[in-house]
Amino acid sequence: MTYLAEREYRHIDKSTWGEGPWQAEPDKCQWIDEASGLDCLAVRVPWGGSWCGYVGVPEGHPAFGRGYEEVDVEVHGGLTFAGPCQEGENAEEHGICHIPLPGRPERVWWQGFDCAHAGDIMPGMDAALRAHGSQPVRYGGCSGYPEDEYRTLEYVQAQCAHLAEQVQRLARPEEE
Repeated sequence: MTYLAEREYRHIDKSTWGEGPWQAEPDKCQWIDEASGLDCLAVRVPWGGSWCGYVGVPEGHPAFGRGYEEVDVEVHGGLTFAGPCQEGENAEEHGICHIPLPGRPERVWWQGFDCAHAGDIMPGMDAALRAHGSQPVRYGGCSGYPEDEYRTLEYVQAQCAHLAEQVQRLARPEEE
């Protein structure tokens, strides 16, 4: 499945990370999930290279203002973030923040997950370890497990769609 990014940002130097799908991917993108109508973000962790995915719920939604441990959903690694848009210089380009499209809510509460768990390849972290003479650590502290996988932007977008579907159901409990 392909997702149309409304906005994309490229700002991380990945020249030392080696070849891989991360070289062609942006470092952040924003889109609206077609099925749920919710705002979504994918943001790359600059030092590690892994992705984090987020779904924004508007004010009035049952998950708005709730901590990630309070929202019962299934997503890659479980929810690991909940909060409003981050503020500060370049937050729209680098952080957990969006630029609302016309007619979209400006104030949303992000529910997010990350792809920096056991079995997830983090190309930036791997490059840093190699630069210091170490081997990348993999899956439970052992190196080189074939199960280790880089979670692509496409994977994160699919997980965001799955998360958005679940979070949207929270707003319509009569459908359960």
